[in-house]
Amino acid sequence: MRVSEKTEKSAKADRHAIRREVLSCVNASNKKLTPGALETALSERFSMDRQDFKTVIRGLVSDRELIYTYHFGCSFLEKSFNKPTRISHRVVLKPHGMFYQSGSQDVVIDMQQGAAFGSGDHPTTRLAVRGIENAVFETHCLKKEKNTRALDIGTGSGVLAIAAVSLGIKTAKGIDIDPCARAEAGKNIQLNHLEHRIAIHDHDIQDIHEKFTLITANLRYPTLKRLCSHMAQITEKDGAVVVSGIKTDEVSNLLNEFTQNRFKCVWKSFEKDWAGMVFVR
Repeated sequence: MRVSEKTEKSAKADRHAIRREVLSCVNASNKKLTPGALETALSERFSMDRQDFKTVIRGLVSDRELIYTYHFGCSFLEKSFNKPTRISHRVVLKPHGMFYQSGSQDVVIDMQQGAAFGSGDHPTTRLAVRGIENAVFETHCLKKEKNTRALDIGTGSGVLAIAAVSLGIKTAKGIDIDPCARAEAGKNIQLNHLEHRIAIHDHDIQDIHEKFTLITANLRYPTLKRLCSHMAQITEKDGAVVVSGIKTDEVSNLLNEFTQNRFKCVWKSFEKDWAGMVFVR
């Protein structure tokens, strides 16, 4: 093998290593990373010039692994969700119109592009979906009834209601005070052909008194704390509540709040500085 061929193969190998490290840095970071910050971090681990770095970044953007975002005139590199993305063991979120070759156990959810909330690009969405999957498949609380019902509080894009029904819950109700969110959720429900199983309303949670097998709430800690006692009233015996939107330093306080309302935590998971939990009544 000629020296030039060896050099070319070595460069390709290095670029593959740089590519893996770029994705690892972006996925692990708790804050948005600028291209300059990424290059600085990688230059400490790899012997590379700026052209190598630019080539790797161009390839990752072209492959829809990364996307440029802009905030106050500054550009950042973030993980791209404009492609089919697995966010739990079974659930794959897919922009509508894109092809995805699903496996036998895959639950593929179509989402309209540009969804304001719930497109999978935030850890709280992924944690909530994983929590729903855990509640449905890993606990026995949802296996006792055939007519299971879910309530998604602050439904946003409707992704959690869609995931709950797609994973086996019979019917679901999503509530949201934002008319734009309700319209978006309705569209996503249509894309997944679930109009006959999911209804979207503008009800206030305090006005809901029927009981549900599963309740999902991807909300911030103060709201979850305020709603905890009411969720306890409308959760069926042996039913489950999936919560997300919690910072890691809020977990202990929220756990105490749910415990006081006769819930037991059966699942906890963390991603970056966010947490998700499943409680059984």
